[in-house]
Amino acid sequence: MERSIAASKSMAFDEPESTAQDDGLRLTRLPLGRSGRRLSFERRVRLWLYLLGLPTAVLCWLLMREHGVEWLEQGFVLLAVVLGWMFAVSVLMEQIVRPLQTLANVVAALREDDYSFRARGGQRNDAVGDLALEVNRLAGMLQGQRAGALEAMALVERVMRSMQSPVLAFDPEGRLRLLNVAGERAFGLRGETAIGEAAAQLKLGELLDIGDDDVISLGSGLQQGRWMVKRTGFRLRGVPHTLLVLSDVSAALREEERLAWERLIRVLGHEINNSLTPIKSIAGSLRGRLAALNGGAGERVDFERGLEVIENRSDSLNRFLQAYRQLMRLPAPKLREVSLAGLVTRVGELERRLDVGVAGGVDVVLQIDADHIEQALINLVRNAADAALSPDAVEGIGAQVEISWQVVGAEVVIAVVDNGPGLTNAGNLFVPFYTTKPGGTGIGLVLAQQIAQAHRGSVQLTNRVDGHAGCVAELRLPLAG
Repeated sequence: MERSIAASKSMAFDEPESTAQDDGLRLTRLPLGRSGRRLSFERRVRLWLYLLGLPTAVLCWLLMREHGVEWLEQGFVLLAVVLGWMFAVSVLMEQIVRPLQTLANVVAALREDDYSFRARGGQRNDAVGDLALEVNRLAGMLQGQRAGALEAMALVERVMRSMQSPVLAFDPEGRLRLLNVAGERAFGLRGETAIGEAAAQLKLGELLDIGDDDVISLGSGLQQGRWMVKRTGFRLRGVPHTLLVLSDVSAALREEERLAWERLIRVLGHEINNSLTPIKSIAGSLRGRLAALNGGAGERVDFERGLEVIENRSDSLNRFLQAYRQLMRLPAPKLREVSLAGLVTRVGELERRLDVGVAGGVDVVLQIDADHIEQALINLVRNAADAALSPDAVEGIGAQVEISWQVVGAEVVIAVVDNGPGLTNAGNLFVPFYTTKPGGTGIGLVLAQQIAQAHRGSVQLTNRVDGHAGCVAELRLPLAG
């Protein structure tokens, strides 16, 4: 069986010189010899050895004929010579073919990625020995490259698992071929079932249409954020693939927004203060000269009222600016263990306009800055109370505000629910200066969001979906500090 395999391999290599195209490489085939194409290597060698024995048989026959040996004896002698020559040819063929078969088995093992086989007995300055040594060196080199490739692949897999950035790869048909652990978390997938599925079925079709350096929004809760997509291509076994790496830029964009608002407030504060200072100064001077006026009592009252309006509005505008300056200088949180139940209870008791209900649950101990989180909850409860007590609230139902919390995965969700009119313009909720309340400053929700983000959390406001009017404000905080 092994000989037939070796013979077929010999026949496969015994071709005229030709070239072929394979995966972009130009292959050149070299002939093993100048022999005919219909006989295998073993048959050609065996035939040549038999032909070399023909002169010996003829010589023996001539010598026996010259010495007058009988025909029967001549036949026995020639038969013995032929049989002996055939035995010698068989022994010689065994010595020729066995090393070649061994080398063929070693090469076949290399082709199957089995590098445990080596040829023995190879020596230099010997054709077969040189071939055996070179095959052994090739096997050792391939084994080293294989080990290096496996180590590199293990390193790549470890890096992919430890990366915080989602990494995905798609083939030309849009099927997912690579997904790391961060990608599983970001898209809510499992690699075992997602690999090989079409992007459209996995709801990832939009990723294939996103350009390089584009920013998209993904996830919810603690995972909600904005991601920058880096897009590139690579080839796997000659097939082009698309590689997508997503980088979380939420923190950077939030910091840029904060710096932009800080610069804007600084400029506005500088310009407004430059106007407020002389206005207040002139108002004070005019009030001092009011006694010297000769006008009637009515004129003096109007004049005093006008000055009072100027001073009041100047003070109000100054307080407005100071509030925003405080927002831009929010200190870093000082974390310590805090009981959530006690904190929520204290916040509910601070609102005096109505009774704030507290839906008790399992107490949770968080690593937070109690003062900061309390301030954030106070702002959320105050907004909820304002909404519940507003004229636009549903008539016939008393104002209601309730605080509850529950653990969802790796985070705790603190919900403040009211029965007010609900949200009408959710897009501007966290924009500084924006407010829908006549006496509002637009600072409460922004401050709450900044406090939550400083604790690696978030604030979300949505309309109620339980069939009642009102709004739900959720403060999400991580369980681990």
